[in-house]
Amino acid sequence: MREPLLSRTPTTAIVLVCNGPGELTTWVRPLAQRLHRQLELQPVVPGAACSLELVLVPCPNATGSEARVARDLGLFSRIVPARKFWELLVRPRRHGPWPAHGVVVFLGGDQFWTVLLSARLGYRHLTYAEWVARWPRWNDRIAAMGPQAATRLPPRWRKRCTVVGDLMADLSEEARAVAPLPEGEWVALLPGSKRAKLQVGVPFLLDTADRLARLRPGCRFILPVAPTTSVPDLLAYGGSGNPIQRHYGGQPPRLLEPEAGSGQRWLISGAGTPILLFEQHPAHAPLSQCALALTTVGANTAELGALGVPMIVLVPTQHLQVMQAWDGWLGLLARLPLLRWLLGLALTAWRMRQRGFLAWPNISAGRAVVPERVGAITPAEIAAEANEWLAHPERLRGQRDDLRSLRGQPGAVAALAAMVQELLPAA
Repeated sequence: MREPLLSRTPTTAIVLVCNGPGELTTWVRPLAQRLHRQLELQPVVPGAACSLELVLVPCPNATGSEARVARDLGLFSRIVPARKFWELLVRPRRHGPWPAHGVVVFLGGDQFWTVLLSARLGYRHLTYAEWVARWPRWNDRIAAMGPQAATRLPPRWRKRCTVVGDLMADLSEEARAVAPLPEGEWVALLPGSKRAKLQVGVPFLLDTADRLARLRPGCRFILPVAPTTSVPDLLAYGGSGNPIQRHYGGQPPRLLEPEAGSGQRWLISGAGTPILLFEQHPAHAPLSQCALALTTVGANTAELGALGVPMIVLVPTQHLQVMQAWDGWLGLLARLPLLRWLLGLALTAWRMRQRGFLAWPNISAGRAVVPERVGAITPAEIAAEANEWLAHPERLRGQRDDLRSLRGQPGAVAALAAMVQELLPAA
């Protein structure tokens, strides 16, 4: 009896490696979509000779829901969650048969994990290097975001490197063919995607929106719901069950279900400010139409920068005891159960004193392109500053132009996809 096409084991695999929600949305998704357009790949083409796989690696900044978000994309034949990564290295066949040939592509996390994985599977290895390629000896090819990453390579390895550009530069192209938001002056609210940030960000931004709406009655608000959270989560963080909420007073928010045929849900703040919820992912289209964004630190600042959306970046330090969403060993120590409160407070306060730039556009430019407000900031202060920006469109245009100058030219996704294809064995 003939075997169904869908059950045939591919002879080649492309394995994308990623760590957190930001990289999954801005790097992995566009590359995966591009590879499916260029090549016949499972699962989009059942029975194809090559499959597209995703391996998630351990990361202190991950939310735990990355595998679910990746499954919803429908782009991958196999998704290995981060909790199974070590098991994958030790016994890869516990996750099913692996093709004899393939390419492992680093798109976030610790670059050494892809070194180990490519060696274990016997696949070729490609690293997308945002700032530095740490293991060039074990890379078949290196795709550098810019000249900075390329020039950091020792001369003997530079021939393996190609500057492809910023993968996020293609986001603005993607966002063009979209239905416009309703008429108005839109402000985006981005409270974050992780519990530590949401616990502070939701009540802070709801209060800020209420105050800005009073200062500027024509202002309208949109809140993109991160794929790693949900609308019930937002309601909970804005409610009395969140101990941070009492610092901002008012009634808890409520959900306004859509009218028949509209499909749009609104979050109504305790003071009655309507906030449009955008629940489709990614939210690049509506974000690109906003006059201003109020956002936490993280990958969202890189997305906004790539879209050319002016922003104010917020880190309210009066709630340091819950801000444990830092990178690296500091974040790991701050999560230790017995020392969480005191150690998290001490480490975060130290990092605030020693900090450089926190927003990705500022880090990239080496100067203050977007304002970063760090400290015991208040919603009243931020609402007043946002109102001042909105009242001076020429300032917004200046920041938007600065962001666009940093973005670079589109085409990095296509260039990286071409490098992946070059590493595949000949048909």
